[in-house]
Amino acid sequence: MKVSVFRKEHFNAAHRLFNPKWEYEKNQEVFGKCNNEYFHGHNYELIVQLTGEPDSDTGFVYDLKKLSDLIKENVLEKFDHKNLNKELEEFSQRIPTAENIAIVIYNILRPLIDTKLDLKVTLYETPRNYVQYPA
Repeated sequence: MKVSVFRKEHFNAAHRLFNPKWEYEKNQEVFGKCNNEYFHGHNYELIVQLTGEPDSDTGFVYDLKKLSDLIKENVLEKFDHKNLNKELEEFSQRIPTAENIAIVIYNILRPLIDTKLDLKVTLYETPRNYVQYPA
């Protein structure tokens, strides 16, 4: 019997959606206000989901305190109050869309969590716009 456990966290970060291969006009057409050359910020909500069988000794799928610490040390410290375009190497060649941010977070966490557990990352950029990886 598989069970899913969830940890919800939040962080604040700035970014600019901009493709350096395109002219300003095309970036403006595609990204609109998100192409602001002075950047803009979001209050991101992050939900990390782990799915697996509860351990027979502890009853846990995963110790949620351990998951909280893992997220804080490896994601929040890296992302919170940062300019994603300028301060995170992961976005030096990648546009920091919500989709790409979720993929990066997944790739940070996946090697740190036993592969017997399924991992999903849900990232809310606004209360109404969110992404999930893997889909």
